Amino acid sequence: MDWPFLFATAKTLLTGVPLTLRLAATSLCAGFVLAVGIAALAGSRFAPARWIAALYVMLFQGTPLLVQIFIVYYGFGQIDFLRASFAWPFLQQAYWCAVLALSLNTSAYGAEIIRGAIAAVPAREIEAARAMGMSGLLLRRRIIWPQALQYGLANYGNEAILLLKATSLASVITLMDVTGLAYRLVSKTYRSEEIFTVAGLIYLALTFVIATGVHLLERRLTPCRQV
Repeated sequence: MDWPFLFATAKTLLTGVPLTLRLAATSLCAGFVLAVGIAALAGSRFAPARWIAALYVMLFQGTPLLVQIFIVYYGFGQIDFLRASFAWPFLQQAYWCAVLALSLNTSAYGAEIIRGAIAAVPAREIEAARAMGMSGLLLRRRIIWPQALQYGLANYGNEAILLLKATSLASVITLMDVTGLAYRLVSKTYRSEEIFTVAGLIYLALTFVIATGVHLLERRLTPCRQV
């Protein structure tokens, strides 16, 4: 075991952690906003709105994320009106292409998590709240949303972890995150086993932090489940 090489590798790969975290955080926030909108469409009484939501979810869940990244990064540049639009200064940058692809992908999964969490709220509690005069925003703010947050938090935490690991695919469009730096080191040293082991440990540490944070938040929101 070449410890000096492992420590040097870890030092190099850790410089890619800020980009990895920035990609994950930005995509998760943007994806959540999109997911709320898609979940609202899915729960609409207007049938075409439900069809649009179902098609959106099927499209992004049914195609590989890597293909989606390639379409955004390489494909959008072939569309004339996009090159002439205000969005082009962003879409010609690999970082924002990766954020867009990751956001669209995670929003499809997030919409299903949100929809399922809202559906899990007991109907009898909603009926009781309506009997007490609650409706509209008040009903959602006091009864539906707090409980949906409890039901969906663990699943959304899992989605955040999956998204963090999915950021490694951004390396294929030249972004030097942890995985991108690992590929560059491998091309220089041909020591793939040690380098990717260190990269895997870094991702493991990051996912552990996220999982721990979600678990603590879940315990805080559901104190009755604490042992």
